[in-house]
Amino acid sequence: MAKNSGKQQGSGKLNDGSDALFKLPLAEFIAARKTLAAELKKAGRVKEADYVKTLAKPSISAWAANQLYWQHREAFDELIATGQRFREAQTSGRAGKVADMREALDARREALAHLSDLATAVLRAAGSSPTPETVHRITTTLEAMSAYASLPDAQRPGRLSRDVDPPGFESFASLIPGAGMTIKEERVVSPPKPAAAASTRRKAESASEPSRAEQTRQAKIAAAKVSLQEAKSLLSEARAKAQSLETAQKKADADAKQAEKQKREAEERFEKARVAAQDAARSARYLAAEAEAAAKAVEVAKRSVDRSAKELEKLFGQ
Repeated sequence: MAKNSGKQQGSGKLNDGSDALFKLPLAEFIAARKTLAAELKKAGRVKEADYVKTLAKPSISAWAANQLYWQHREAFDELIATGQRFREAQTSGRAGKVADMREALDARREALAHLSDLATAVLRAAGSSPTPETVHRITTTLEAMSAYASLPDAQRPGRLSRDVDPPGFESFASLIPGAGMTIKEERVVSPPKPAAAASTRRKAESASEPSRAEQTRQAKIAAAKVSLQEAKSLLSEARAKAQSLETAQKKADADAKQAEKQKREAEERFEKARVAAQDAARSARYLAAEAEAAAKAVEVAKRSVDRSAKELEKLFGQ
């Protein structure tokens, strides 16, 4: 019992250490992975160390999706909840099924838009300038995780290494109750004669085939409708995003032109000030020279006055 407890504890530490890798800034992933593998190997946990070595460094879009899970869990969980509400509405037999599906899709669209803005902020805070393509890949991955969340083999959030594609028709069909199931109708019939038993069984099997084929077709049609609705939603979001980016680009261009105009005006003012400063400097040098000449003239006049006064005193003395 003690051994099993220790094994679970060790597994928990491995998960904690692996989670910590995917929380780090992307540039630190490789070095931290190497350190964690070395620590596990030193502790005698060779298999776990080998497992850590296999963890791939995430792409920039997968890393951003991971950070949304670790840093903005409430918004992330809301997206997953909208996907669950959509599936419940899709499989319900209520009269307002279509309205419920539309409401769930609208809620999911809002959740995706909110997470898209958060992802942009996360990337910018990390020193990256997200392109529209990167934001689109993040949104597509989030959409896929929302669709896969209820599946038993869903990818673990927060530890993505690459982008995730949304499920195709077959995956959608697997989520629809009744897909691939045959509906049996009980009837009281007399036992067939031994000679006709095989023929009766073949006829029954042949009759059940169209039912299964029809159910599969209906499931694919339902999945196609869902995919079409989601494609329309994504198209609407993409158009809105493109329009927003176009508006932002126009504003940036206008700001750049205004800044260039202000720069030219500032350069012109600077040139005028430089010329004025040069003129003032020349005037100051000229006035300084004039002042120096005037001072010398005063000194000469003073000496002349002194000589004249002395000569006058001599004349009075005679």
